[in-house]
Amino acid sequence: MILVTGGTGLLGSHLLYSLINDGKKVRAIKRKSSNLEEVRKIFSLYSKDTESLFRKIEWVDADILIPESLEDVMEGIEFVYHAAAFVSFDPSERTLLIKNNIEGTANIVNACQHAGIKKLLHVSSTAALGRSSDEDLINENMMWIPDKENTGYSISKFKSEMEVWRGIEEGLNAVIVNPSIIFGPGFWDKGSSSMFSTIKKGMKYYTNGVTGYVGVKDVVLSMRKLMESDISGERFIVSAENLSYKEVFTLIANALNVKAPSVKATPFLAGMAWRMDAFRSIFGFKRVITREMAVSGMNVSRFSNKKIKESTGIDFEPIHSVVENMAQFLKD
Repeated sequence: MILVTGGTGLLGSHLLYSLINDGKKVRAIKRKSSNLEEVRKIFSLYSKDTESLFRKIEWVDADILIPESLEDVMEGIEFVYHAAAFVSFDPSERTLLIKNNIEGTANIVNACQHAGIKKLLHVSSTAALGRSSDEDLINENMMWIPDKENTGYSISKFKSEMEVWRGIEEGLNAVIVNPSIIFGPGFWDKGSSSMFSTIKKGMKYYTNGVTGYVGVKDVVLSMRKLMESDISGERFIVSAENLSYKEVFTLIANALNVKAPSVKATPFLAGMAWRMDAFRSIFGFKRVITREMAVSGMNVSRFSNKKIKESTGIDFEPIHSVVENMAQFLKD
């Protein structure tokens, strides 16, 4: 029996489909307020037998922030995929973000130890990795360094990862993946998928920032390969390509047959944008661009995928292909 946390998100729902489609017995955590329709939509993208497959998931109401709620959930579980995480770049949610992600992961690690599970796979992020002082590729050995420019999300993922390393030191069989920006169909109004919706509506600006991208199917494949291997006590960057925001925005625009962003957002313009957005939030408007987002958009981070490729033999799908497939799903 396999347990999946975060199954109602983009990565989690694709992981659930992959496992169920392969005939695995799966239990998934959800909250009582969770909407499972997005998960059904993901299943429907890949199969006409959506309901039959969906009903094979054993959904359990639990909250990873409440340790007591995990006791019954772990009964009979052998393998755990921990993909649940709170993502936000809103400064008003920074404290809550850090607290929830760290405590949630600590509770999962403790529950795994108490239940004596065979293996835990923790989904971290490239945000938990150290930065390169020059333009060298960032690898798994680069340590995260405290810095005032670190986002709340970065801090939360680094400290969450530390809870897993603590479990490993205490004898837990676990492995960590650090995906870059994940692209996959569905959830069009949130996360990385919202880039497609925003560009489709018309977006003028781009930044000079560079980061890594990877297709959701490749992340799922990497996770499953690592879980089913003898590899333990290690972490792996999961990223297909390093591209500038301009390159990615242009790929998306071309795939959607709309005009690509053509105005370069300088640090000055980005600074003006987040300050104006902060002013609007005083009157109750939801934050669209924050200082953390503006600063991240200017950063240049290139990631090495050498370790995961050598360890699993995975051959990543090119990002242009991932984008074209996503665009077709969105059009449909």
